[in-house]
Amino acid sequence: MSMVETIRIALVKRGNISESELARRMKISPQNLHNKMKRDNFTESDLQEIAEAMGLRLEIAFYDKETGEKI
Repeated sequence: MSMVETIRIALVKRGNISESELARRMKISPQNLHNKMKRDNFTESDLQEIAEAMGLRLEIAFYDKETGEKI
């Protein structure tokens, strides 16, 4: 699943928040957020800001592809 898909699912689960509302909460322009979503290109900092704006906790982890074990 792409990061954009994950963000869109989170937007729905957090009360059907629009991308424009998310941009407002992040204090960036809707166009800037739209461009990031279009490219599916986010920095760790972007993801942290998105999580904060939606009242979520961001976790980034590596998993062994063969065993599924979290590393």
